[in-house]
Amino acid sequence: MTNSEISALEGQICELTAKLNQLRGQNKATEVKNYSFETLYGATTLLDLFGTQETLLVIHNMGQGCRYCTLWADGLNGFVPHLESTMALVLVSKDAPELQRRFANSRGWRFNLASHGGGEYIQEQTVMEGSNNEPGVVVYERKGDVIFRKNSCVFGPGDLYCPMWILLGMAGLGEQQWTPQYKYWLRPQQMDDGCQNLLE
Repeated sequence: MTNSEISALEGQICELTAKLNQLRGQNKATEVKNYSFETLYGATTLLDLFGTQETLLVIHNMGQGCRYCTLWADGLNGFVPHLESTMALVLVSKDAPELQRRFANSRGWRFNLASHGGGEYIQEQTVMEGSNNEPGVVVYERKGDVIFRKNSCVFGPGDLYCPMWILLGMAGLGEQQWTPQYKYWLRPQQMDDGCQNLLE
């Protein structure tokens, strides 16, 4: 493929993305119930998570046991203040609130956090039919005290929501050649300090 073919394809992707976002804006929202969550500060509801905003973006994270979910959250973390300038934002997972916060702090995440505990919310609001713990994002709108689900998407290797895949692709690499890790330190074959109490 030549550079001109690559540029042409990039242009088509931009046009399709614009069309996709236009359709998302026109998508009919469906009413949902006011689900319950747990946080470090006690019980809360989906409506409470809106705060003073009319739009709420909920990131579905599988929890600390998923390296891929950690990759997406690491990438989205930098956008938190930008997103919060126009909508409410929360990251939810099945992990207990204390575990969520401890893991978030270890990554430097700035998200508001809430736990669905694997219950009713994630079972009914999953981003992929047939799966109740799939990573992705859901956008909700509210009109008064009534909540509507507007749009959703699934996160997965090679998707549009993690720039890592695009940058790897520019180097001719994909998800078959690279897997995210929690950290990238490689243990030397021989430790000079005797390798006592070594934590990875």
